[in-house]
Amino acid sequence: MKNYFKEYKGIILSVSIGITAYFSSAILPSTLNSILFALLLGMFVGNSIKIPETYQAGIALTSSKLLEFSILFLAFSINYNHIAEIGTTSFSIIVVLVLLMLFITYYLSIKVKCPGSTGWLIGFGTSICGSSAIAALAPGISKNKEDVGIAMAVVNLFGSLGMVIMPVLLIKFNLNTNYMGMLLGGTLHSVGNVAGSAYAISNEVGEVAITVKLARVALLSPALIFFSFLVNRNTSKRWTDYFILPWYLWSFIAITVLSSFIDFPAYFLEVMESSGKMILTISMAAIGLRVSFKKLFQSGKKGLIFGLIIFAVQISLLLLLLLIFNR
Repeated sequence: MKNYFKEYKGIILSVSIGITAYFSSAILPSTLNSILFALLLGMFVGNSIKIPETYQAGIALTSSKLLEFSILFLAFSINYNHIAEIGTTSFSIIVVLVLLMLFITYYLSIKVKCPGSTGWLIGFGTSICGSSAIAALAPGISKNKEDVGIAMAVVNLFGSLGMVIMPVLLIKFNLNTNYMGMLLGGTLHSVGNVAGSAYAISNEVGEVAITVKLARVALLSPALIFFSFLVNRNTSKRWTDYFILPWYLWSFIAITVLSSFIDFPAYFLEVMESSGKMILTISMAAIGLRVSFKKLFQSGKKGLIFGLIIFAVQISLLLLLLLIFNR
């Protein structure tokens, strides 16, 4: 408690920016969500004024601890029952897609020398569910919070671009409802991106796309364990070491399992989701305060290129899998 009192200045600054971004997002374009806006707003403040040293400890505490807590609230929106709703063939396609994407993310990030953990975070966010996936993975593999900020910015950018561009392209190719739903739900980064693009085409495409996306989100827990294995397999000596996860990840997994067996009231789930997004938004504001434009320019260039490559690879892989499984 003494530490929190000592670091209150940085905490208050981070919370103020985060809350401002959270409530301002309601009047901003749909492509600029509260998480991305908080990151950009934090970066603007952090690079415009010299923040006193007495604020730094509180900012660091907010950026790390709230990132961990946010995923506990967001976990209530993950339900394994969504897997059964998309059918065996569609689920098989999504499982193979996610598995291949995790392998490609791990090795391609090393190959192109993406700085720090940025590439891993971008690829993981692209493969599963955008910001929430990055928030879940980041505390375990990223020591540099600037990597988290860059990954969030890149994933939100390409998710927003995909939300606008992909429906236009799919309509031109005159694909059937199921194919369009699979492509949008299987590739776009966040649930919001999927809903915004798919329902813009039709309600039928929207229903397919959201169902596929929610099944993809349900794979977050096993994907976390598997990717942690990939990252740490050269440092662990016993197979049991791969299951030594931080408390918040085990809590996250436990909540997702619980949510699949207990039918929580809709209002409770809405409160949990809103709380998770608000906490994540505040965390992003704190991370933004620590990201310099100079370092963003240096690291962000490779992050943007990697984000574009991995997004293109995911779309190509899904198209190939759809052709193979639907012969």
